[in-house]
Amino acid sequence: MRKLNILIWHIHGAYLTALAQAEHNWYLPTRTPDAGGRVPEGYIGRGVDSSMPAYVQEVPADEVRNLDLDLILFQTPGNYGRDQYDILPEEQRQLPRIYLEHNTPEPHPTNSRHPAADDPGVQLVHVTYYNQLMWDNGSAPTRVIEHSVAIDPAITYRGHLPEGIAVVNEMQRRGRLSGYDLFEKLRQEVPLTVAGMKSAEIGGIGEIHYRYLHRRVADYRFLFSPMRYSSLPLAVIEAMTIGMPIVAFATTELPAVIQNHVHGFVSCNPKELAEGMRYLLDHPEEAKRMGDNARQLALSRFGIDRFVRDWNRTFEEVLSGRPQPVLPR
Repeated sequence: MRKLNILIWHIHGAYLTALAQAEHNWYLPTRTPDAGGRVPEGYIGRGVDSSMPAYVQEVPADEVRNLDLDLILFQTPGNYGRDQYDILPEEQRQLPRIYLEHNTPEPHPTNSRHPAADDPGVQLVHVTYYNQLMWDNGSAPTRVIEHSVAIDPAITYRGHLPEGIAVVNEMQRRGRLSGYDLFEKLRQEVPLTVAGMKSAEIGGIGEIHYRYLHRRVADYRFLFSPMRYSSLPLAVIEAMTIGMPIVAFATTELPAVIQNHVHGFVSCNPKELAEGMRYLLDHPEEAKRMGDNARQLALSRFGIDRFVRDWNRTFEEVLSGRPQPVLPR
């Protein structure tokens, strides 16, 4: 398809890096930091030391109105309910619009109405079937485009460190939702560490730039996802992609992805997960086998080529005004 001019806010860097593999002109609005050095959510542009392609361009927020855009892509209630009115003139607000929903419903898992539910002119895209199922989407046309990741294909699992690692930003602030209490309990029984923002404050290894993160993660025996309530974590797909076994709580979309003794271990029982962790620590050859299976699944189900095709098809249909069916897996 032709190259499109798309406005998108920088909300999730890892996802944006994958989405930018679709070769369009992506425009990221920017704002200058305030007196305290803070930049409003979504306005950091490419970010520091970005690995995104050159066609992902920054534009000052007050100059967005001068762009010849084809469509607008929202990712947060703030983008949809505030930012579009702050930086887009009425003419641009009439352009085709997509709302990409990354998260599970809040504040209630079944009774939360999506911010775009009453806007049939917005194509709502969920990243998992669980999300689509649980959100009240109202009359908005919905579909699912499952995740992918864009990481260096040369990175491969080594697993020589007899320890598990979780990759979670600000786990302690997010509390029970992120499984902080479960992580703390399990690391009393099994060697575990954590990487991510503010992880050093709880004895982890700290924040690592995305460009270097997976080389570090590949040294550990398994990836542990302590999340209680989350969309399918990108950290899980990233670990699978490099050939790493997964240990995770069997919540949200994860039971539809990870099979016990095939890709790792999933359970809602912390004791069973602790047993699975010990098994992987004691049997590195089995960890390698399950990691190989995880990599095969990641490449077939969450591959970047499929991801780009799905998004380009969605762009074509939104621009043409054709009906937006819910795509089967």
